[in-house]
Amino acid sequence: MPIDFADPANGDTYSGREADSSWVAAITAIVDPAGAHVVDLGCGGGTYARAWRSLGAHVTAIDSSAPILESARASSPADIVFERAPAEHTGLPDGRADIVFARALVHHLPDASALATEAFRLLRPGGVAIVQDRTSEDATRAGSPTNPRGYLFEAFPRLTDVEGRRRHDLAAVSTALTLAGFGEVATQPLWETRRRYADREQYLTEIAGRIGRSILHELSGIELAELVEYLRDRLAPGELIERDRWTLWTAVAS
Repeated sequence: MPIDFADPANGDTYSGREADSSWVAAITAIVDPAGAHVVDLGCGGGTYARAWRSLGAHVTAIDSSAPILESARASSPADIVFERAPAEHTGLPDGRADIVFARALVHHLPDASALATEAFRLLRPGGVAIVQDRTSEDATRAGSPTNPRGYLFEAFPRLTDVEGRRRHDLAAVSTALTLAGFGEVATQPLWETRRRYADREQYLTEIAGRIGRSILHELSGIELAELVEYLRDRLAPGELIERDRWTLWTAVAS
């Protein structure tokens, strides 16, 4: 069954990770965060709120889950403002943000329109929206030593259908941004290093705990144990560098 973001047991599921330099390089090629007011929609464990702050931005981070938000607040600098609210209805003032960022959020929403409309409302003229998410094609790429997530779909092909149902295609998000009033809508791929593991077993421990990957909640406990063994058979025992394929949508508020 899908992850329950309101369950306190899932409060730390997106904590304990920092943004990689691969993400920083991609973002700073698009915008200059120094001195900017960034609104991080669906901030999860605060990984990217902290990254924006380290790049010199003033950050307001929004999430609808009280347990996840509390975990993010506890592990983040005090000058990041955390607010509990739906990403589509933040209650923040109009036209105050320079950058609105939404990572791994839009696939949890029925459509991208409400998110695009809220991002447009929050941005000053000339501000930039950055949506980072996966299309179905991004999410279901074949497994490899650097993309072990792909092995999930070899082990449990039905998860391909799960991804197909919840992922928005490239054109749908672009259209939602355009209809919300944005101009200069563009897309680009991003291979982001998610995490570096000392060895295979460190990675498998994270998988067994369903940490940071909502799709793992679609598996029963027995299936999850089977997945761990399936991955152990396919991954080398040494260092593992996990990279994920994403799409970045960028749009300028007119």
